[in-house]
Amino acid sequence: MNHILNFLLPRPCCACDSHLYSWEDQICTLCLMQLPISDYHLDPDNPVAEIFWGRVRLEQAGAWFIFLKASRFQKVLHRLKYQHQPKIGIALGKLYAYQLKHSDVFLLPDVIIPVPLHPRRKRKRGYNQSEMIARGMSIALDRPVRTDLLLRTAKTQTQTNKSRTERYDNVSGKFKVQKEEEIINKHILLIDDVITTGATIEACAEELLKTEGIKVSIAALAYAAKR
Repeated sequence: MNHILNFLLPRPCCACDSHLYSWEDQICTLCLMQLPISDYHLDPDNPVAEIFWGRVRLEQAGAWFIFLKASRFQKVLHRLKYQHQPKIGIALGKLYAYQLKHSDVFLLPDVIIPVPLHPRRKRKRGYNQSEMIARGMSIALDRPVRTDLLLRTAKTQTQTNKSRTERYDNVSGKFKVQKEEEIINKHILLIDDVITTGATIEACAEELLKTEGIKVSIAALAYAAKR
């Protein structure tokens, strides 16, 4: 039946637009093989982790692949974020989490929390792309996603074309922990779509770390070094 539906209603790969086979989800096998995987989850001292050294206390930090401008994978992230294709986030989050789960160095979290969007921006977009990634990771890691524990309290300007300091100033103090008693002594995995300077996810981690006994790790689909 799946083969018939795939013939009648072909699904395009989110990276190259070729038709997907029935066993493929959002991205074709060839594009998946060509994904510029970072393997940062195998190295505790990877470039993403280095961003936060001396700034915020993290257990682990990483990103699945390297973001390259004008690549087919820039199109993937653009479709996830701006073209109302949330299933891309779920599928890629699941694939990334399988890699983490089978790593000898990855510490399983207690709770997965996506970087929150301001409610106004979420209504406009229709969903939070980081939440979709988190939901995919939740399936693979068998850990709950909670979107009610960390809230964005103010709508901020776009981070595009800002320096790291400007980005941090833009988001610092704009997040608030709710139901703090539910995350005391928990290990939280914070999820974002792309890490550039890390300012937004750093501001989230700082707020979470005010809670007693909490540990925080971060993971993103992609790392885009800001030149």
